[in-house]
Amino acid sequence: MQYQIIPVTPFQQNCTLFWCDETKKAAVVDPGGDIELINQAIEQNGVTLEKVLLTHAHIDHAGATKAVAEKYSVDIEGPHKEDKFWIDLIPEQITRFGFDHAEIFEPTRWLNQGDTVTFGNISLEVYFCPGHTPGHVVFFHRETKLAQVGDVLFKGSMGRTDFPRGDHATLIKSIRENLFPLGDDVCFIPGHGPMSTFGEERRTNPFVADRVS
Repeated sequence: MQYQIIPVTPFQQNCTLFWCDETKKAAVVDPGGDIELINQAIEQNGVTLEKVLLTHAHIDHAGATKAVAEKYSVDIEGPHKEDKFWIDLIPEQITRFGFDHAEIFEPTRWLNQGDTVTFGNISLEVYFCPGHTPGHVVFFHRETKLAQVGDVLFKGSMGRTDFPRGDHATLIKSIRENLFPLGDDVCFIPGHGPMSTFGEERRTNPFVADRVS
């Protein structure tokens, strides 16, 4: 599996294009905006988009979902159904966060803990990790030990929990019980900022390091 991180929106959100080496089939994770940059990455890598995957429904992650899905006639998978209210609030999110355009959409498939999503010959495991939003999911490719964690965890930090239905204790539990057991050597792409590993965050992250009670 190959990938390219595509920073989009004024929030510089890490939209990610994943693709299968063998089939050149691809999935785009969290197309928040700047659809022209997403289109460019798809074309430059010579891949065929098979689906849109969403970690959660905040507008900087999901704002261009409908536009991308319609342009490429592909399904939308994710997030968990508990984030439906954030999708319904997209018009309000446009005003609150200063976005120019985004549309409400209906996922083809809501995702749950233990599900898998596929494109080409690639299979990603789905982990339900609420706390930042109530319906947040994470995608994990076991063969390459790579995770796309959205806004659950960052290098040296973790997701905000002051948005509606966010919960600090739940987020910490999601990280420690669902992500860290995947292995210290797992690299992760966060929703914003540089990549890190679960092992590094267990050692140094001031919110969820092993030494933090």
